[in-house]
Amino acid sequence: MVSKSTEYYNNNPDAKAKKDAYNTKYHATPERKAYRADLDKERRARAKAGQVLTGKDVSHTAGGGTTLEDSSTNRARNRGKK
Repeated sequence: MVSKSTEYYNNNPDAKAKKDAYNTKYHATPERKAYRADLDKERRARAKAGQVLTGKDVSHTAGGGTTLEDSSTNRARNRGKK
């Protein structure tokens, strides 16, 4: 079973193209690049420190720090679920 948004974009290729164009532009901004670089740097540092990272994401916390978190939990947050 696919989500409603996936179904919509599968049935509306013009809308999907518009969304993909927006996402490409958004993720190319300096802020997004810095955000990803910060998480990548932290992940490398934790791996060198011997922490097991299998199935874990380095996630930003509300306070501005980082923590290890299950990838499914991290990626499911703020998805509009009520």
